[in-house]
Amino acid sequence: MVNHAGGISLITFVVAVAVSIGYYQFVYVPQANAKPQLKEEILEPPESTHVDIVEGSAIPSQVKNFVPAEARGTIEISNRVIWTNKDSVPHTVTSDDGYVDIINGKFDSLANEEGGFVMPGEEFEFVFTKVGEYPYHCEPHPWMKGKVVIVENFA
Repeated sequence: MVNHAGGISLITFVVAVAVSIGYYQFVYVPQANAKPQLKEEILEPPESTHVDIVEGSAIPSQVKNFVPAEARGTIEISNRVIWTNKDSVPHTVTSDDGYVDIINGKFDSLANEEGGFVMPGEEFEFVFTKVGEYPYHCEPHPWMKGKVVIVENFA
């Protein structure tokens, strides 16, 4: 009588490895890389929060640069923030801590397709998809600092 336990164990092992690889490739990886589903109000809030980059911000002695210095928005209502450059020189809006939003990517105007600098008279827009505090600065003018605070919607 011949014992086939070794052959059966080897075949079982090969099948288990093949199933594991298939699961990883066709189920786990696509789910891990998928963007989460969020409410439409978060992705397209009905209102915006506005921040001005004021005239003379490139001068280190100027106290007011981003106005307001702490912009507050409410998730699902005004979590879109728009910076308008009212200065005569280009600026950036760059995260202090490298924040990357799960939907909109890096919080940094330098990561923008249009070249990154907010030119005089132009705007930079970013939609925050979660509650939190987001400190930022201007890359060529590091004394320019601001913060966005997105709070919960209790309505």
